[in-house]
Amino acid sequence: MTYQEIPTSVSLFIERITDLCGVRHPAWAKVFRKAFAKTLSTTVRREKDGTTFLLTGDIPAMWLRDSTAQVRPYLVIARDDDDMAAMISGLVRRQFAYICIDPYANAFNETPSGAAWDPNDRTDFTSPWLWERKYEVDSLCYPVQLAWLLYRNTGRTDQFNADFINGVHRILDVFELEQDHARSPYFFIRKTDLSQDTLVEDGRGHPTAPTGMTWSGFRPSDDACAYNYLVPSNMFAAVAVDLLKRIFTGPLDDSGLADRADKLGCSIHLGIEQYGVTRNASGKAVYAYEVDGLGGVSIMDDANVPNLIAAPYLGFCPYDEPIYLETRRILLSPENPYYYEGSQARGIGSSHTPVGYVWPMALAMEGLTCRDHDEQGRMLDVMVQTDAGTHLMHEGFDVDNPSRYTRPWFSWANMMFCELVMEYFGIRVER
Repeated sequence: MTYQEIPTSVSLFIERITDLCGVRHPAWAKVFRKAFAKTLSTTVRREKDGTTFLLTGDIPAMWLRDSTAQVRPYLVIARDDDDMAAMISGLVRRQFAYICIDPYANAFNETPSGAAWDPNDRTDFTSPWLWERKYEVDSLCYPVQLAWLLYRNTGRTDQFNADFINGVHRILDVFELEQDHARSPYFFIRKTDLSQDTLVEDGRGHPTAPTGMTWSGFRPSDDACAYNYLVPSNMFAAVAVDLLKRIFTGPLDDSGLADRADKLGCSIHLGIEQYGVTRNASGKAVYAYEVDGLGGVSIMDDANVPNLIAAPYLGFCPYDEPIYLETRRILLSPENPYYYEGSQARGIGSSHTPVGYVWPMALAMEGLTCRDHDEQGRMLDVMVQTDAGTHLMHEGFDVDNPSRYTRPWFSWANMMFCELVMEYFGIRVER
């Protein structure tokens, strides 16, 4: 079942935002109205079993990561709308059902159709439910975060079912195993001319040494890691396992799982402190993007979240932490190889899109991690001025010619725009 009509609560919320935008920001309101409604009416599918499936937009599959970000702004409405809360609970339950099938997969089919991004991928496990099996640490963090946020904002607990508990065991199993990837059975090989679409070393990834952090095959962009200890994803993992500790000492009572999560979180935090901090060109301490535990390190950021600039948004550190502020400064400068400036925009892009393409998602995150109200407004202005007249957010666009863009519409980016508008007006999801 899809939403044939926009629920009254959503329509009223859209009108509330429209009123707040007023005569000063009519362009924000126009994009908000279209984006906030489009995600609900075109990507959300309510299944007969009570779970919820979300398309990413123009791809017929559900990413664990994207689906969480797509519904996050609706949590504000779910506080007073039981049906919206049920829709989000249904998503959490489907996410954890998928994790129970395979915690290494990043994207899934609505039915066991056997459809796949590339049916010739080689890996150590297969299932007709899997759309793609690029292992990404953040794919296991987002569902944990959503389960917590639903409870935090609504008090709802039916998402904490048997699949949730089994899924948590599988998440912790994988995170702990991948602290030393040499023990892992996981590999991924795709026959392709795109080096970022497959793992080197016979699908095992670049050599690494244990650091206390947990290994990731791919980035949130779905591009292969260069050094495989992806620091922003480990930041998110540290936050996620802390949320598990809170869940299993709060709405659920399992001191063993809580202690296990706490121990893992401490290890990841220590690994970030010892290996995830490096020096920039000025000799100042900054967070690395990736490390390998063998001396390899990259200083950069990618538009996809979790990224380094999102660290306080994720809940890893305060907005004014000195290392974060210095990291942020260089990420928004040419010291970041994926930072681009042009006549129409400046911001962070990705290895996933052409050189010179900035991502609206990155502009939204720049605003969401900025405490300057005027700067948040400037980000929103740039985003609506570069939508190529579509009144929707794209994946990436040319900084000199926004009419050149990738993906006609991208639900994750749409909802991050909406979240920044809400942030601007002080409407926030409780964390």
